[in-house]
Amino acid sequence: MILATPLTLGTLGEIYAERSGVLNLGIEGMMATGAAVGVIGAFMAKSAVVGALLGMVSGGVLALGFGLVTINFKGMQVPAGLGLFLFGLGLSGVIGRPYVGLDLPYNFSPAPVPVLSEIPVLGEFLFSHGPLVYLALALVPIMWFILFKTKLGLHIRSVGEDPGAADSAGVNVTRIRYLCVIIGGILAGLGGAFLSLSWTPGWTEGMSAGRGWIVIALTIFALWNPLRALMGAWLFGGIFALQYQFQGMGIPVRILGMFPYLITIVALALVLIFYERIGAPSALLKPYERE
Repeated sequence: MILATPLTLGTLGEIYAERSGVLNLGIEGMMATGAAVGVIGAFMAKSAVVGALLGMVSGGVLALGFGLVTINFKGMQVPAGLGLFLFGLGLSGVIGRPYVGLDLPYNFSPAPVPVLSEIPVLGEFLFSHGPLVYLALALVPIMWFILFKTKLGLHIRSVGEDPGAADSAGVNVTRIRYLCVIIGGILAGLGGAFLSLSWTPGWTEGMSAGRGWIVIALTIFALWNPLRALMGAWLFGGIFALQYQFQGMGIPVRILGMFPYLITIVALALVLIFYERIGAPSALLKPYERE
C-alpha cells in the first residue's frame, strides 16, 4: 500500500493529462522536484503539510511550463516531456544538495484509523497508514466520478478524442488541456513529496527511482481509468515490496527489481506505436490548432 501511493497519485494525474490529449513524459522530473521541494519546505516551515503543499506547487509550475511549450507553442510532446524529465531531475539534485543525509523530524507519521485499523488483515492493509495514503485512496473514486459522471469530465474526454468537435460545441480546448496538465503536475509533485515526507523522511538524490516512468506504464495498463489505476499501482507496489521479502531467501532480487521497468519500456513502445489501437484518446500527442 505504501509503495503504491506515489504511483497512484502520479497515475491519476497522468490519466487526466492524457485524457485531454497531452502525453507528459516528464512525470519523473516533477516527482523528483516535488520530493526535494517538499523536504526544503518542511525544514523551512517546520511543517510536513507545508512541505507537501510546496511539493504540489513545484509540480504544478513545471507542468505549466510544459503546457506553454506543448499547448501554446504546439511543441512536440515527447521531446518536451523528456526535456522536463531532465530539467526536473537536475533541478532536484541542485536544490536538494544541502539537505542530503539530514534527518527530517517534520514528516507524516502513520495515523491508524480507530476501530477500522483493528479489522484483521484488511485493517492493517488499508487503515494503518499516514494521511497521504488515505488521500490517494480517496482521490481514486473522486477523480473517476469527475471524469465519467460530470460535465467537466465529458469536456475532458471530448477534448482528448476530437478537440475540433469539442471546440465547435463551445468547449475551450486550451483551458481544458492546461487544467489537466497542471493537475497532473500537482499530483506528481505530491507523489514526490510523499517519498521524502512519508516513505523515507529526508532527501536523497534520485529517490524517485524511475517511478515517474512506471506511472506512464500504469496509465496505459489502466486504460485511462482511475479505478484500474489503483489496481495497477497495488500490483507494482507489491512487486517492489517483494524485493525486501526475498533478500534473505537466495532469490535474485535484482532480476525481480528489473521487472517493473522492463514492463514500462514495453508499455511506452506500445503507446507510441499503437496508441490508437489500444484505446488511447484519439487526439493524444496531437497539438490542436483552431481552424
